[in-house]
Amino acid sequence: MDRKSELERKKQKLEEMRKRRERERRERDEKRQTATSPEPAAAGAAAAGASASAKDVKDLVDQLIGDEGRSARSPSPSSGAASSPAAGPSPAHTESSAQPAAAAAAPSVTVTTPRRTQTLSMCIGTQTTSIPPKELVTYSKEIQTDPIDFPEAGDQLPDVGDVIETQTSGTDIAQPETDEQEAEAEQAIPARELSEEERALIVGSQDFGRFFQHASKLMQRALCETDVAVDYREDDEEGKNEVAAGAKVKLSRQFSEDRWSRRRAITCLDWSQQHPELLVASYNNNEDAPQDPDGVVLVWNAKFNAQTPEYIFHCQSAVMSATFTKFNPHLVLGGCYSGQIALWDIRSNKRTPVQRTPLSAQAHTHPVYCLSIVGTQNAHNLISVSTDGKMCSWSLDMLSQPQDTQELQHRTAKSVAVTSLAFPLGEVNNFMVGSEDGSVYSGCRHGSKAGIGEIFEGHTGPVTSISAHTASGQVDFSNLFLTSSFDWTVKLWSQKHQQALYSFETSSDYVFDAQWSPVHPAVFASVDGVGHVDLWNMNTDTEVPVLSEQVDAVSAINRVRWSANGQQIACGNADGTVYIYDVGEHFHQPRSDEWSRLKNTLQDIQATESTATPAAATVASAPY
Repeated sequence: MDRKSELERKKQKLEEMRKRRERERRERDEKRQTATSPEPAAAGAAAAGASASAKDVKDLVDQLIGDEGRSARSPSPSSGAASSPAAGPSPAHTESSAQPAAAAAAPSVTVTTPRRTQTLSMCIGTQTTSIPPKELVTYSKEIQTDPIDFPEAGDQLPDVGDVIETQTSGTDIAQPETDEQEAEAEQAIPARELSEEERALIVGSQDFGRFFQHASKLMQRALCETDVAVDYREDDEEGKNEVAAGAKVKLSRQFSEDRWSRRRAITCLDWSQQHPELLVASYNNNEDAPQDPDGVVLVWNAKFNAQTPEYIFHCQSAVMSATFTKFNPHLVLGGCYSGQIALWDIRSNKRTPVQRTPLSAQAHTHPVYCLSIVGTQNAHNLISVSTDGKMCSWSLDMLSQPQDTQELQHRTAKSVAVTSLAFPLGEVNNFMVGSEDGSVYSGCRHGSKAGIGEIFEGHTGPVTSISAHTASGQVDFSNLFLTSSFDWTVKLWSQKHQQALYSFETSSDYVFDAQWSPVHPAVFASVDGVGHVDLWNMNTDTEVPVLSEQVDAVSAINRVRWSANGQQIACGNADGTVYIYDVGEHFHQPRSDEWSRLKNTLQDIQATESTATPAAATVASAPY
């Protein structure tokens, strides 16, 4: 619409110019006609020239207006041609009709003007943005002291005292405050005393509780880390003798807590694999404190001789077994007497379990004495067995229901009352369990032979523990395992034979636990009901232990566990006390020939048994 209006304005302006020129031309012609009477021929030529100039003006206007002007003025050529007569004569025609008839007979002059084609072009605009350059900040290092005017060469240098006096003149030098001035300054600021409500609010807040608990642990560790009263001028003759002997044990730590562990029997011990100094201990109920929770789990730090546990957990049922999760250092698992499995998180401020299994027929309904984590970092499961012979496989992410369940029954369709569980080194499918009837069973979790397989008979009392050989070396002894029983014996077994290879019978009371050393192939430890811990080395002697230590003369020792490096053993008694012993290098630094010596020892044992009992001749002929 703007283009069309502009063309209309131009057209009107040209019409006005054309009318003005015609009017001026008429005035000139009238003046000439009045002055002289022109001839008819001359008048015709003038009329022809006037019509020619009018046509030129019209062609010029059409050229300027273009096709758009013509299309706007006349919709179509036919309609324009038809409507031109009716529109009335143009000024040129009117003028020509006013001329005499002689002028019409004059020859017409046609002026042809070449038409120009308009070309449309597109102009692309470019917007420019001015980005200021990055500002570079520079620093100039200057000496922040007043400059000193040094004298010219040959002049005498000023005295240092004068220079210092000049620089320090007019400035006050801050003198150090004395203790009395500091005390006066502190007394000048009055300290506002908190009200009882404010104190109770601060002490009861969670932030203060976390801060106080963390700070108290740090202070205890700092105080217990070193012996501040040690005198390096004195010679430790006893320590030298122990180190020289290499086969001695020394009591390093003793942990007991008045409220949570006193008068509670220790039911299980386990070392953390991620943090080797942490030891978890599970406790039975305390009959003298019925208001306290029945089950307690304490995490002790063997690095510091503190009488306060690192973490305290509890639940409403007695905890019969406990273990650290092998691949997560923050989780602690416990099997309860009620059949539930509880999970605690040391990152949580709660002492109660963050997860627990349900009490239903899908899970356990009898006491859970056995917990074990098998698998790898990316694929592992929790295996639990209760005394009714039910084995469950759990995922730690979901304890609402087991992933797999299995009833452990022998061929006689009798359920196995499981009291202990062990997986051989590197195994996730095959396992061994000890039962209340004194028998040991082997089985597998999956496959065509899933369930109980072989039976090992030899004990005359309930089996209290079972331990698989875990010290890897030149010879593979992963088929060996130990069992302890109420029949006062510890027996050595091989998965290839259904009869015991050897029986260690030096104890005078119930043997509650026995465990192989994780680093020495021929060393194991056992504890009994009279408070003894016995260390055995089969390469040295198989008749008597190489070391027997009286841990507690009053209470029985229920559990024993080796640390991962074999340098410490933890023992727990029936009164809730944990003892940590440092063992000599003879037990945790085996020589390279220990594996071959143990092989020879086993061959000698089999040969001796075969000569003593003819029934064992077939056992001796087969490899262990």
